[in-house]
Amino acid sequence: MSKLQAVTPEHLQRLKLEASAYFGPKVLHEALLRLCQACGSGSLDRFEKTMVDQIEAMHDERADFEAMKELAIEQLYACVRAVSSSPDMKQPLEEARARRTSGRSEEPKTLEDQLQAGLEDSFPASDPPAVVSTAISGGAKKLVGTDEVLKKQREEAAKNNDRS
Repeated sequence: MSKLQAVTPEHLQRLKLEASAYFGPKVLHEALLRLCQACGSGSLDRFEKTMVDQIEAMHDERADFEAMKELAIEQLYACVRAVSSSPDMKQPLEEARARRTSGRSEEPKTLEDQLQAGLEDSFPASDPPAVVSTAISGGAKKLVGTDEVLKKQREEAAKNNDRS
């Protein structure tokens, strides 16, 4: 049997008010955090404006209704401030199309192929130039460094002079 079935209607009404006052701000805070994470922080500003407009548009015959509306708006502002300063709050989302290079593919396979080609083209960009050459068995290797080319040219010129 539920604990709520044993209480009087007046007690139940008081429990509902207390539950709303206690859990309402916590639920709202978490919902707004999730909204911002999914849609960006701009959605928080739009939500705040919409809610203030809705609260201000409400009417009731109670004498203290205007004071209730004022308190509700203050609570809304406090909750929005708490969410916007939360460490869980993400930065505003950037439009992916604005960041994307024109002509860039959307296909993951094509993107992977482009990345691989770029890595191969840039290899060994991070390696320092070799100061000394190494002997590799298996035949002569094309000389690429300026020092090696000049040395080879001097040696060939010396051999040609010796033959003459």
